[in-house]
Amino acid sequence: MSSTASLFSDLVRARHSPRQFLPTPLSPADIRGVLEDAQTAPSNSNTQPWTVHIVSGAARNALSKELLKAYEDGRTSPDFTGDYGDGVHHERSFQHAALVYGARGVARSDVEGRKEVIRENLRFYDAPHVALLFMPQLGDGVRAGGDIGMYAQNFLLSLTARGLHGIPQAVLGVYADTVRESLGVPGDLKLAFGIAFGTGDQNSPMYDIGMGRIPLHQSVVLHDTPGVLDEHRPLA
Repeated sequence: MSSTASLFSDLVRARHSPRQFLPTPLSPADIRGVLEDAQTAPSNSNTQPWTVHIVSGAARNALSKELLKAYEDGRTSPDFTGDYGDGVHHERSFQHAALVYGARGVARSDVEGRKEVIRENLRFYDAPHVALLFMPQLGDGVRAGGDIGMYAQNFLLSLTARGLHGIPQAVLGVYADTVRESLGVPGDLKLAFGIAFGTGDQNSPMYDIGMGRIPLHQSVVLHDTPGVLDEHRPLA
């Protein structure tokens, strides 16, 4: 492996999703740099379907307040469904929840404790900034959604390269109308998800709870491509 490939591999594997941030705002130069890196993402026919709202300071606090109120009132308004089915994807989601609640010491029977975990989501884990990723409704949305995912990965890796952190937050998309109303976003833009970002709090037990990944042989099917799965580095 070349040194460049090794550096990139290390960078990708270093990226993780902290669930507690320091409140210190990032510099304008760092935020602009991350946005410029994210903007280089590929997209179908170069459509670049992303519209990204960066929310900080008083606007960030006001948005969090409105999200918390919507949660307490039970006012959900998702633009997209979040059904994982009954199979392996549901099981992985269940394991994810067990890790998150377990790291916070919240038992499955602790209803109020579990609600507080959701509230921490809607406070953006104390991150000083949040990016809201919107997309137009183009066809069935799959291609635009894929483009948004590639943009988001560039965004997250750019943060990692700068010693910073981000965490994708699908829960923000559950309150799409609330976000649109708070930020003045037109209704024809659909909220995919948000990314809370800043500097992760390394002293928090929620800094890196080690989600892990399934082994390659469970997700990759090889056709006349021998030897690929003979050796591999463990996925963190």
